[in-house]
This record gives sequence, structure tokens and C-alpha cells, in this order.
Amino acid sequence: MGDPVGSKGPARRVLVVLAHPDDPDFFCGGTVARWSSEGNEITYCLLTRGDKGSDDDRIPPEELAVIRAAEQREAARRLGVADVFFLNELDGYVAPTVELRRDIVRVVRTVRPDVVITSDPTNFFPSNRFNHADHRAAGQVTLDAVYPAARSALYFPELGKNEGLKPHKVKEVYVAGAQHPNTTIDITDFFERKLLALRAHGSQIKDIEALEIRLRANMTDPESPPDSPRIIERFRRIELR
Repeated sequence: MGDPVGSKGPARRVLVVLAHPDDPDFFCGGTVARWSSEGNEITYCLLTRGDKGSDDDRIPPEELAVIRAAEQREAARRLGVADVFFLNELDGYVAPTVELRRDIVRVVRTVRPDVVITSDPTNFFPSNRFNHADHRAAGQVTLDAVYPAARSALYFPELGKNEGLKPHKVKEVYVAGAQHPNTTIDITDFFERKLLALRAHGSQIKDIEALEIRLRANMTDPESPPDSPRIIERFRRIELR
């Protein structure tokens, strides 16, 4: 399927809600680059600052969190992202609590996006590894925030009473890393921008050349001509009514 957020329609607001710094660039960086170039306004909401993103116990988690947040802001800048929110959950301990759902509802009602991108809460075994528990929790709590909580004044009424945040209906959700994708975004012309964003994550990515080879292999559309390979990102697209 094609890209309903493409350049043919009016500019739209897109909110990306994922668990860690670098998740947007891995999960949907090419799509973000494409949509941004087409005039859509992109905002990131990261649930953590990635304070567990190292096996080196000599670096304090709070120091690593500062580094990773700065890397994510730079990566976002390279893709034309308008703003980055951090909700400061502890890396590795994200849970789909009511409190976190309220915090995401707050962001949704603030940004008022047409489209939300998040991760698949049902995908336990992507490729040859386990899916990070934070990724699954991020997907579940975000979907619960989008529907029905963000759109109903009866959910978290204190956000309206105390902060003036009115209910908001998201029109579409794009689930990245989906077990059952139904939408393909052509990012061939934006793959280098995706790599440029990933290069900002120096604390996480030590060999960008090896990563590029792996990404090209995994993201090349098998149905594209061998002499003109098409690079794609896949999603489960859900239209909300």
C-alpha cells in the first residue's frame, strides 16, 4: 500500500512515541525524513533517555542519559523534526501504567497530531532476537493513550481542568516493527538521511558501515528490480473513526 501522509495532501502533524533514543531513527527514520521533506510537522516523544544503553558500568546512568538525549536531539534535527519530548521513564523498566498513559495523553493533547507512530506491543520475536520489553510496553501504553483516552474528556479530566488540554482525536496510527504490516513507505531517496540520523548516536553505533550493509539487506524490497532496488519501511496502518 502507498503513503496516505504523502505530499499530495495538506501538511499534517505526526507524533512519534517510542521507548528509547535512537528508536525513531531505527524504526522509522526514513519515513520521518520523507514526511518532513513533504512539509509535515514531526514531533518525537521518547519515554526514556536511554540510561541503560551501555554495558560499561563505569559510566553513570545519569551521565549516559544526558549523552543519549543530546544524540537524539541532534538526530532529530538532521531529519527536520520540530521538537523532542522526554518523559523520563527508567530505561528497561517501562510499564504500561495508568500514570504513563496520562503522560502520553498530555503530549497527544498538546501536539494534537493527525498521525501517531509507535511500536508493536504484540511482536515478541522480530528477526533472530527478543523484542525489548520497553518497545512492547511503549506500544501498548501509546495505543491505550490514543484510543480511547486522548479523545475522551472523561479520561484524565484534570488535564483539561488544570492544564487547559482539550480532548483530541488521532486520525491514523502507524505501528512500526509490526508483525503484520499492511503499508509500505518507499524511503529509497531518504535512506542516506536515515543513516545520517543514525550517525548521531555515537554512544550506541560503533560501526556505521556494517550497520548500513545490514539495513540495506533487511530493508530492500524483495519485489523491486535487482538493478533498481527499492528501500522500504513497513508499518501496520490503522485508521481511527
